[in-house]
Amino acid sequence: MTLTPDRLNKLTMEMRRGVLILAVLRALNTPHYGYSLRRELSGIGLDMDEGTLYPLLRRLEDQGLLHSHWQVHDGRKRRFYQIASDGESALEVMSGEWHKLNRAIEQLGETV
Repeated sequence: MTLTPDRLNKLTMEMRRGVLILAVLRALNTPHYGYSLRRELSGIGLDMDEGTLYPLLRRLEDQGLLHSHWQVHDGRKRRFYQIASDGESALEVMSGEWHKLNRAIEQLGETV
């Protein structure tokens, strides 16, 4: 079996899923509407299409990790999201786990 571009892409996307949750929670320390959040994440190299971002925001809100409100911004009504107190708790635990995993992977050394 060979590692096709499609298989590699699926593996990469699977790895990114959890990281994107961490990034979104961290970025929402300040309120953002969907497009402004997407632009901020893209600006630091975390590109995400709308089909990934908006369902993620809704899921995190349903889980009580975010809260949202409607606000007029630049003449348009937009839904702004911000991290909730449960999201802050989750972010703290997830950040600790992220650092622990990074240290463990670094100890394995560079394989490429």
